[in-house]
Amino acid sequence: MIKLTENKFDTQRLHAGYDPKEHLNSPLPPIYQTAAFALGDTDEAEKVAEGSKEGFTYSRVANPTVRAFENRIAALDGGIDAVAVGSGMAAVSYALLSVAEGGGRIIAPTNLYGASIDAFQSIFPKFGIHVDFVDDINDFEAVKAAIKTDTKAVFVESVANPSTDIADIEQLATIAHQAGIPLIVDNTFPTPYLLRPFDFGADIDVYSSTKAINGHGNVVSGIIVDHGKFDWHNGRFPQFTENEFTLETEAGKPVSFYARFGAAAFISRVRIKYLRLFGAVMSPFDAYLALLGVETITERLDKEVRNAIAVARYLKSDPHVKKLYYAGIDLANPLVQKYFPKGIGSILSFELAGDEKQVDAVLNHVKVFTYLPNVGDVRSLIVNPVKITHREIPANLRKQHGLNTRVIRLSIGLEDADDLIADLKQAIGSAF
Repeated sequence: MIKLTENKFDTQRLHAGYDPKEHLNSPLPPIYQTAAFALGDTDEAEKVAEGSKEGFTYSRVANPTVRAFENRIAALDGGIDAVAVGSGMAAVSYALLSVAEGGGRIIAPTNLYGASIDAFQSIFPKFGIHVDFVDDINDFEAVKAAIKTDTKAVFVESVANPSTDIADIEQLATIAHQAGIPLIVDNTFPTPYLLRPFDFGADIDVYSSTKAINGHGNVVSGIIVDHGKFDWHNGRFPQFTENEFTLETEAGKPVSFYARFGAAAFISRVRIKYLRLFGAVMSPFDAYLALLGVETITERLDKEVRNAIAVARYLKSDPHVKKLYYAGIDLANPLVQKYFPKGIGSILSFELAGDEKQVDAVLNHVKVFTYLPNVGDVRSLIVNPVKITHREIPANLRKQHGLNTRVIRLSIGLEDADDLIADLKQAIGSAF
């Protein structure tokens, strides 16, 4: 676990989770580009290997550069610890596989990122984990009705991709906790700067740190953060309370993850079992780049939100735009007021009032926007989700949420807002 400070966000983004004195007084975390570490003496080696002492043996399990990134995001998010992994999907998969290990059910909304839907429908059931979908995650009676004796968690996106629908985290956390299960939040779009789900009762946060946490489109990575408040000893999660042969007392008797790590049982098990054995590791160099990105997260997101609002207002007035998907433009929305006083983020979508050929014309005629399947970059990006990022979603779910071939998703960057609007105007004009 890491020690949190009372410093505010903008101080912690630069300093949290890293002590220069432990690294030759380097103000930036060095890149520990090594596969393994010398073990010292045998007593220390054994303690580090069994997890009773923090240290480093092999970079598949932990690395000082990656650890600095984990510590910093945990501090910014208000968690007790974090595990960085090789991608956002690895973060989603490890978190849900860990909580539902041995079989069980997850409740999730139908308007999720395409790869998440695909994993939940085609891969998770083969591990004995089944997802009960609800059409509206803020339909609290439907969520309650979906909870069964073997339900292990509620999973949501704080801001849905690409509709930008907002999940009522506090209400969902209350429902989950009443059932003795955790609320797991994919908080990729807002990042901890715009929203800290733990402040509203969430238990586990997952991020594709590929996106706005890093913010420069040069790293694929993910991270899981543990709030450290959920009771994993409530009888629903035997994987945390059964004895683990790799964890032993000084007397040589095996103990459970809960007995050894207490409040950090979940995140410790993710590291020791899932990261170590499944191996979706974040590289030291990627962690270094992600740490650099975090240093400018406030300035980046403040401007990107301003730009996104300006672009959204233009799109709302354009006669060739049939529908705008950007919850952040509705400042009277109580969920925006409650959860996102600084804005919901830089991603928005719109449905073109035309056909697929006209959508193609827009994509082919933008000059400032880059046609690219990513979000959260300093550069503005454009994509047609149904054909690229959300093609895995079944047709009935697409239709249900208005996700058709005429929908275009934008990720707004740091360019001048007037240039972005002018680029969209000329591209849309070329289509009509």
